[in-house]
Amino acid sequence: MRFRHPDGSTVHLAYCTNVHPAETLDGVLAQLRDHCEPVRKRLGRDRLGIGLWLARDAARALIADPAALRGLRGELDRRGLEVVTLNGFPYEGFGAEEVKYRVYKPDWADPERLTHTTDLARLLTSLLPDDATEGSISTLPLAWRTDYDDTRAATARDALTTLAQRLDALEELTGRSIRIGLEPEPGCTVETTADAIAPLTEVGHERIGICVDTCHLATSFEDPGTALDALVAAGIPIHKVQLSAALHAEQPQLPAVRTALAAFDEPRFLHQTRTRTAGRLHGTDDLGEALDGSALPETAPWRSHFHVPLHAAPAPPLTSTLDVLKDVLTRLVGGPTPRTRHLEVETYTWQALPDELRPRARTQLADGIAAELTLARDLLVDLGLKELP
Repeated sequence: MRFRHPDGSTVHLAYCTNVHPAETLDGVLAQLRDHCEPVRKRLGRDRLGIGLWLARDAARALIADPAALRGLRGELDRRGLEVVTLNGFPYEGFGAEEVKYRVYKPDWADPERLTHTTDLARLLTSLLPDDATEGSISTLPLAWRTDYDDTRAATARDALTTLAQRLDALEELTGRSIRIGLEPEPGCTVETTADAIAPLTEVGHERIGICVDTCHLATSFEDPGTALDALVAAGIPIHKVQLSAALHAEQPQLPAVRTALAAFDEPRFLHQTRTRTAGRLHGTDDLGEALDGSALPETAPWRSHFHVPLHAAPAPPLTSTLDVLKDVLTRLVGGPTPRTRHLEVETYTWQALPDELRPRARTQLADGIAAELTLARDLLVDLGLKELP
């Protein structure tokens, strides 16, 4: 979906396809047919943006076979879909029964992360619409925090510098500019936007910036104004924003709240949980750890890294951090000029929701994704953007 900002520039809105597990090219093509096109039709649009997730095997198949890449581009066109952004965070196995810590491998100290991201950038130059010259790729925030020492940090910095040089060369060759956004996430080396400033300043290249995920921002109790202003002051570009909402528990000491939270403690994804007391952030790596004992103080609200549907907050006594998303969106695209032009709804946890909230059929999932995009569209229109055909 495209929108005209009052300054005349185009803002793109997509939804991320990592909600539909697929490791192979055939799986990606099936996604387009079974999920993405039905969502577009529900929205009554001739064109729908998708934030494509290409796992390692799918990306390698496309790199190795130019005809297959042309076929994917043709399939996107036939189904009324367009791609200006890729989700390069998960590498493989995102649809496994247990993902947890595996999603952070390989990290930026591993040469395979550089190879994979370079491949994604090459592919994106061919997948961009004919009238688009800029693409974005979100990626993991360097590494999970453990086993990350100064040597690995230097290796990661060198890899990002090499990537920037390759992106420069790619633009010279294709005329298309691909930019990378590190995505701060609780528990990682770069947990917050503040943590991103030093390593991105060291890399010092405008192509390597940040992807703001509004669920992660909220989970870490970052104030949107403070966080975004600090990025501007440091000259860190925001190449992409993932529109997502975290799980919020206002009174975690209450038994009814603990029972409601426990329904979201599931075995597939990691749900880092945080609270802030007296200016200090406390956290656990997963929701179950927070619920099992006294790991977190109960005197202040808890937030958990669980991407809940944007349009449907959990039932009381829980809620979501949708207000944080709205605040970020207002600050980034509600001003005289947009500070980012790539927006992506990223609720990948539909099939991890409690049983009573989980979609039971493709049609229900398509309805839910369409409802999320409708909410995002309405927020953009309220900010003065005009939806384009």
